[in-house]
Amino acid sequence: MSHGHDHSPVGGGDHRRRLAIAFGLTSTVLVAQAVGALITGSLALLVDTAHMLTDAAGLAMALVAAHLSLKPATSRRTWGYRRAEVLGALAQSAVLLAVGGYVLVEGIRRLFSPPEVPSTELIVFGIIGLVANVAAIAVLASGRKANFNLRAAFLEVLNDALGSVGVIVAAVVIATTGWQQADAIAGLLIGALIVPRAIKLLRETSAVLLESTPAGLDLDAVRDHLLGVEHVRAVHDLHATLVATGLPVITAHVTVDDECFSDGHTARILDQLQDCLTSHFPISVEHSTFQIEPASHRTHEHLGHA
Repeated sequence: MSHGHDHSPVGGGDHRRRLAIAFGLTSTVLVAQAVGALITGSLALLVDTAHMLTDAAGLAMALVAAHLSLKPATSRRTWGYRRAEVLGALAQSAVLLAVGGYVLVEGIRRLFSPPEVPSTELIVFGIIGLVANVAAIAVLASGRKANFNLRAAFLEVLNDALGSVGVIVAAVVIATTGWQQADAIAGLLIGALIVPRAIKLLRETSAVLLESTPAGLDLDAVRDHLLGVEHVRAVHDLHATLVATGLPVITAHVTVDDECFSDGHTARILDQLQDCLTSHFPISVEHSTFQIEPASHRTHEHLGHA
């Protein structure tokens, strides 16, 4: 039992314009850096170009996911495409992890056998990449906490900017000292920045798809608060999940005194249960569901309720 249903987007919003701008900037620089990597043979620039390629693909996926997440719910897809943003972020993080692994392997190899890298061309392409990345960061920064999708896109562009800084620093070191290993070290540093962030995002999005209890929500505390409502005798089959960013929901079977069904008290109990959640926990009560049962109903259910 529940009321006040509203299937409008929660924690969402239309972020397609900013994603489209970031995608345009990233794609433009991708072409420029690919040319630069061919000219210079730099690992740092090659890695940054590969990273930029995954970012362009990731931003394209994010743009598609942002469009899909705004589609309304239907009788077949009762949550609409709200989880499209989670799937988009999961794909981006997986690709980033693969790129980061390649960077680390190739960087170690080049430490022992560094190729000649022209520093002047390297610094030019590094600056081009940095300017474009800073512009993309400015576009995405204000919306980066809106959902997993925007967060993944922002992290990718931020990592690109740091990669461009690494390319520039490597070029300066090579130009002033002639130490060619600086290029490999810059590549390794870029990889070290990519991998931890990719793993964290992969873990968080996987937790959503596995319907784990949302981070920061103590389900035992939820149960204790619900049991504190007058006439509630037991709470079982209690589940909490995060459908998408900003949409944590709870379902539960709530056992109440039998007389509540004869004296019309169940409606008031439902209001109290919802008020309890909104007062103490970050839960979307309009999408949460309570099944209120008389105590005598327990004999009709299987044992071993959670």
